[in-house]
Amino acid sequence: MTSAQLTEPAQQPQQGAGPSPEVPGPPLPVLEGRWSARVARAEGPDLERVHGWMQSSHIEAFWHQAWPRERWVEEIADHLAGDTILPLMVDLDGRPFAYIEIYRVVRDRIAEKYPYRDHDLGLHIAIGEVSSTGKGLGRELLRALADGLLAADPACTRVVAEPDVTNAPSLKAFAAAGFRAAGRITFPEKDAALLIRPRHEEDLPR
Repeated sequence: MTSAQLTEPAQQPQQGAGPSPEVPGPPLPVLEGRWSARVARAEGPDLERVHGWMQSSHIEAFWHQAWPRERWVEEIADHLAGDTILPLMVDLDGRPFAYIEIYRVVRDRIAEKYPYRDHDLGLHIAIGEVSSTGKGLGRELLRALADGLLAADPACTRVVAEPDVTNAPSLKAFAAAGFRAAGRITFPEKDAALLIRPRHEEDLPR
């Protein structure tokens, strides 16, 4: 499969332009109601929970990160020290529900795959317990995250995702949350669907 073939109006920032120094790191999404989010820590209960979740077959099948605890210490710490990825723990009604990574597209490998805008944000989601899947909660969270990221960064006009094309439940959840298909992109470990939740219809790549 080939990378997505997309075009963008000439006035928009183009792929390869490089990050503007004014572009901040990913923000904490503004969540309301049943959902709450906080920055993950590279130690203690957060570390133990993320490490444990990543060993679960429903997550490992698509994340491929069933790493030793020590590597997860390094992974989360590296994210916290940089301005590309913000690792989050998300609770539902006060109980741990998912590990989320919010990333700034302009500093991520996906920037090579489509004509991004500098403030585009992306997300990765891992619902911790398999018993929490298949209940519509994933699509509810994805919609809340997209809305929350657009609220947190007024300059952001698009939230993107790149789930594996073979992950049918994930694709269905993203679609139900308002993400739009924008082509396919290829990474060494997967063929992915490029999905975009625009702030406005005109913010979709053309």
